[in-house]
Amino acid sequence: MLRSMTAFARQEQSSAWGAIIWELRSVNHRYLETSLRLPEALRNLETLARERIAAKLSRGKVEGTLKLQTTGAALTAITLNPPVVERLLEVAGELEHMMGPGTGLRLIDVLRWPGAISEAEPDLDEIKLTLLNSLDAALAELVATREREGQRTAEFIQQRCAAMREQVKRVRARRPEVLARWRDKLLSRLADIPTDAEPGRLEQELVLIAQRLDVDEELDRLDTHLNEINAVLERTEPVGRRLDFLMQELNREANTLSSKSADADATRAAIELKVLIEQMREHIQNIE
Repeated sequence: MLRSMTAFARQEQSSAWGAIIWELRSVNHRYLETSLRLPEALRNLETLARERIAAKLSRGKVEGTLKLQTTGAALTAITLNPPVVERLLEVAGELEHMMGPGTGLRLIDVLRWPGAISEAEPDLDEIKLTLLNSLDAALAELVATREREGQRTAEFIQQRCAAMREQVKRVRARRPEVLARWRDKLLSRLADIPTDAEPGRLEQELVLIAQRLDVDEELDRLDTHLNEINAVLERTEPVGRRLDFLMQELNREANTLSSKSADADATRAAIELKVLIEQMREHIQNIE
């Protein structure tokens, strides 16, 4: 199945410590190039995220953004240290007794006292698992979008291939008529040649004309390449590069057909073939 390299996916998920939002964008690129923007506290997640993306995609420039709708403090648990606070209050009470009312500690003073509160390390394994699961969901959505767009491109390519087959059939069907016309023209020219003309030169001219008119090989190769395209479209692995190569081969045969054109209809057919090939090439540039 063809996959486009242009797609967008957004996955939002709620957790105990906030909302997770993954946004993935991909465009066409010769290779897989991944760029990630993560919160500073979660930069160590980048390697795992890249591995997940590389496991699902083989080509394209991918930009991933992770947004957390929470504060950094939400990722840590704040706990009170009762012995320290109790002893601090006792000392504060003694000082107030000695120095008079109004000299006691304020709440903010207690919170700022070293050791009064502690920040427990968050469960990073749980956080990473949640973030990666959300990334997997975003990747699944991105791949599905790329496949839908790829299917539309496959249908477009098949339509153009069918149109090219019609052009090849038309040229092939006109071959006997074209050859007969050139044969009559050649006989007319031979009648005007003096009887003492050099035989070798006459034979050379006949060979050159025969070579110019012989496009059967080009027509056969066009049919072969079109059959190969249909076979490639049925493959499950990425085929963008193979299709691009086949476009080059088709274009080469169309150019040769144009250069050997023996009549206006064959010339028009060669031009139409090149137009159809260029239309396919533009879409194939975006195929994984």
